[in-house]
Formats: sequence, structure tokens, C-alpha cells
Amino acid sequence: MKAYIVGVGMTKFEKPETRDWQYWDMAKEAGTAALADASVAYEDVQQAAVGYCFQASTAGQRAVYELGLTGVPVYNVNNNCATGSTALMMARQFVEGGGSDCVLALGFEKMARGSLGGGGSDGGAGDFRTSPVARHYGIMAAAHGFEMTPPTAQIFGNAAREHMHEYGTTEAQLAAVAAKNHRHSAGNPYAQFQDPYTVDEVLAAKTVHHPLSRLQCSPTSDGAAAAVVVSERFVDRHGLGERAVEIAAQAMTTDTEDSFASGTCIDAVGLPMSRAAAQQVYAASGLTAADLDVIELHDCFSINELLTYEALGLCGEGESGALVESGATTYGGRWVVNPSGGLISKGHPLGATGIAQAAELTWQLRGEAGARQVPDARTGLAHNIGLGGAAVVTLLRR
Repeated sequence: MKAYIVGVGMTKFEKPETRDWQYWDMAKEAGTAALADASVAYEDVQQAAVGYCFQASTAGQRAVYELGLTGVPVYNVNNNCATGSTALMMARQFVEGGGSDCVLALGFEKMARGSLGGGGSDGGAGDFRTSPVARHYGIMAAAHGFEMTPPTAQIFGNAAREHMHEYGTTEAQLAAVAAKNHRHSAGNPYAQFQDPYTVDEVLAAKTVHHPLSRLQCSPTSDGAAAAVVVSERFVDRHGLGERAVEIAAQAMTTDTEDSFASGTCIDAVGLPMSRAAAQQVYAASGLTAADLDVIELHDCFSINELLTYEALGLCGEGESGALVESGATTYGGRWVVNPSGGLISKGHPLGATGIAQAAELTWQLRGEAGARQVPDARTGLAHNIGLGGAAVVTLLRR
């Protein structure tokens, strides 16, 4: 049974503590918008998959209670930075399995100011003895040592150093990713940052962990996003064909031996599992990278956008720096990557990110993206990863 997204909604992503609201307030705003976009009442929702990383157990129930008290099953999801896309995948599986005709996928996060630290579910190094990412940071420490900089920026920054050493990638090419995404976000009213920057300005910003400057790192953010996922018979019964975007294929992978065998940060941060998820999606859909029009990918740091170009097959190994420098991944190029501004500029409330990517692609494929619309977009791909690890790739088509 096919699954379709018929409604999406999100809050503006904002710096933590910008607004005096609770996580259930942002969830209500995003969920209400998604239901209204779908012309669906909450009473039509049969199950809800709710993602977050920093709130307590059963926070998903507290969030959806703001939409209605109908007694539907609520599944609380935590998969690090891939939490939102994991919730979306669960919603799709509920529909495709035939158990439900209408499912809500919801993700939210209320974060603390400043860089992600260690421990908990924040992707930090924490205590090497107990952290779920201890093996990943152990790879980094063996190859590069461990410095007193934010741990996630450190492991991705070291991946950037490896890419520069191995393939001749330049700091300007890394900065070009951030300049592109900040430029794109100027047309996105939901983005946390909407100021464009040049490559030189990105390079001149404060260094977080060489070679990554502050403008090449995704910020901590508050925000929520939601999607209504339904069956084909629900689409037909409710006359939603004009709103429906098909989830044509979707795959989740986790770390394999390839993530650790090389001893590189490039592999430890997820390149192998991203590649595997993309290959599964292409095989299931019968499409390839050449068939894509618009892509929302997980640019938590500028280097990860370059690594993901290679994982998705947009270019060969080591060719991603030249690809972004050529203009192939912006308007007028071969693909438009991160028209929303991506995580770097749109923001990164962990539980909401994956669903926000799907929202952007839904708007793009419907032709509703306004100033950032990709002309004639018919196919879109979302890529979302979390250290620990999980990679979710979703292919949407209209």
C-alpha cells in the first residue's frame, strides 16, 4: 500500500529562549498547521509517531494532547539527529502495512543555548565509558587526539581535515557550502538565520574547530515540524489528490563495520551508512541521482554536505569540493541542494529536522515554496543522519 504526505507544517526555527514557550506549544503550532494543510481533523488521526531528544519520556503524549484527547497510540522516538525522519518512517510503515489510514509524524525540540555538549542524547562525547557514541569518538581520538572544542564540531572538523588531505579539498570549497545555504535561507521565513554571507565572510568568522568556522556549523534551535501521512484510499476518499506527495521509497541504515574499519572520521560520521541508505532507496524506486530535482540533506557542518554529495552519488569520491564550487548544487545548476537553507542556516532542533526536510520538499513538489521555489520540481530526496548511528533517506515524488 502506498503512503502519501498530504499535509505539512512547522514553526519558525529560532535561537533557544527567543520565545517564551514550552515544547507542547511549538508542537501544537506545527501539528495544527499540518492538519489544516491536509484538511484533516485530529480525530481522523489513528496513530502518532513523535520525535524528540531532550525532553522526558512520554513527552510525545504531552505534545499531542494539545491537538486532541482521542486516545490514539503515541510512539515516542529518539534517534539522535535522525529522530524526525525516524518518526516519519514509522508513520509511513504504519500506513504501508495497512494498519492505519492516517498517521501524524511530529518532531520538536526545546534546546539550551550554546554548543552541544557531552553525554545524554546530544551526540556529544560524554563519558567515553558510557556514551552511545564512544566508539565513534574513540576512532577520532586514536587518529587525531581529543581537544577542548565542541565534540561534534571536532569529529566533523577532523573529517574535513581528512578530506582536504586525501582529495585536495580547500577551505574555500567548504565555505562555499555555507555561503550557498545562507544565501538560500534568505528566502525562507521559517529559517533561524536569513542573512546571506560571502565565502570570504564565512572564512573570516570565528573558528570552532579548524577548518570549520561558526558559519559552517548548524546552531542549537527551538522548533517543531509535522507531517500527515495517509494511505491511497484515504487520499481518494477525501479528495486529496491535488495535495498528495508520494513517499516513493525510504530506507534507514545503521553503522556497519565500514563505519569503523578505516579508522577515519569520514567513515565514523556516517558516509558508509548514508551511501547504503541511498542505494536502497534508488533500488526500491528505480530512480537515480540523475532523476532528482531538489535535495534536502543533513549539513550539520559544511563538510557533511560534501560527504553526502558523494554518498548520494551526485559525484565521485573526492569530487564534492569541485561540485559545490561549480555551482551544480544551487539554482541554475544540476540540482538545488538545501533550498531551505539547510541545518546550517535554517536551524537544527534535533527532533524536528527530518520532518522539516520533508515539509520543504512537499512545498517544493507542490510548487508552493515561494521565493525559493525550484522550477518544475517533481522528485525530491531528503537525507538525515544521527551519530550513534542512523541514516534515513526518503524519496518523494509528485
